[in-house]
Amino acid sequence: MIAAAVPRQRAPDAKLLTVDGRGRLHHLPRRQAMDVLQPGDLVIANDAATMPASLVGRHVVSGRRIEVRLAGRDSLDVAAVRSFVAVLFGLGDFRMRTEDRPPPPAVAPGDRLALGPLLATVIERVHNHPRLVRLEFDGQPAAIWEGIARHGRPVQYSHVPQPLALWDTWTPIAGPPVAFEPPSAGFVLDWHLLAEMRSKGVHFATLTHAAGLSSTGDESLDQRLPFDEPYRIPERTAAAVRDARLDGRRIVAIGTTVVRALEHAAARDGFVRAGDGLATGRIGPSTELRVVDAILSGTHERGSSHFELLRAFIDDETLARMEGELETYAYRTHEFGDSIFVERSSVERYSPITASARRTRRHEEHEAVVC
Repeated sequence: MIAAAVPRQRAPDAKLLTVDGRGRLHHLPRRQAMDVLQPGDLVIANDAATMPASLVGRHVVSGRRIEVRLAGRDSLDVAAVRSFVAVLFGLGDFRMRTEDRPPPPAVAPGDRLALGPLLATVIERVHNHPRLVRLEFDGQPAAIWEGIARHGRPVQYSHVPQPLALWDTWTPIAGPPVAFEPPSAGFVLDWHLLAEMRSKGVHFATLTHAAGLSSTGDESLDQRLPFDEPYRIPERTAAAVRDARLDGRRIVAIGTTVVRALEHAAARDGFVRAGDGLATGRIGPSTELRVVDAILSGTHERGSSHFELLRAFIDDETLARMEGELETYAYRTHEFGDSIFVERSSVERYSPITASARRTRRHEEHEAVVC
């Protein structure tokens, strides 16, 4: 695979590699993404807009330059904007490979950071790591949001050499600005595709998930990715999931964040309820998927948390064949790259359910959700 170096969300030559439930691989132009969907499918996308989560400033105690990349928060509550988990960097910027960036100045709880118009206090080291901290901003939420909006820039990596504008990172359905990096699988969406879904009987719904960092430049921290990420599932989406499952229709996630939110929401008893949650832990080969039947995502390198998530959908032999095809046909990776569509190998599609049994199951699921 090669790194996508141009920030074009819907390049006309974008490619799509599909892996069906039997492990068969096919190549398509990505503009034919509708071909992988079936009437009755429920497609769910992340409507989070990307916030300018990179803040450059100075470590007050030492006077040295520091970059703060916001990487996590406990909830999507607007008032929770005061407190963030953040990854710290020293000199340099996005033009330098993340893993080559020098370390930040040593920080300790109580240290102050001056970040443009904002002041923040280091509350604690997270996991006792010198570069991963929890910090708290001074001021009221409105002033903090304004400071982030005015001073911050999108988190960016060296494979894209030109500075990104914030709107480069927003999907066409972007809503609340809560993502630290773009939920870039959603770049495949456009209004034409959404209209085509509707006309062909494919259902569409959204949730909001605070997509986190894809890399920290530190191997020990990268092994902890993804960090805990808050999400919100609307009642309409929860109801659509319940109906699709009862009817035996596929649930298709646009991106890994959607998988993470839905599977975390269903972890307790298999039911997806509306409301807020905090996704924790990794999805990987030992995860039993309870909700999502297929994923449309970007391409990802082996070893990344995104790649590990795919191991919950298909076995390693099929995944290796998929990797080989991506390499052979020079698929582009990273957020502006090409796409894959992977169907869970154990998916049971359209299993026959009698009308009476369906009504009974619908009543039981409704009762479980209410209780």
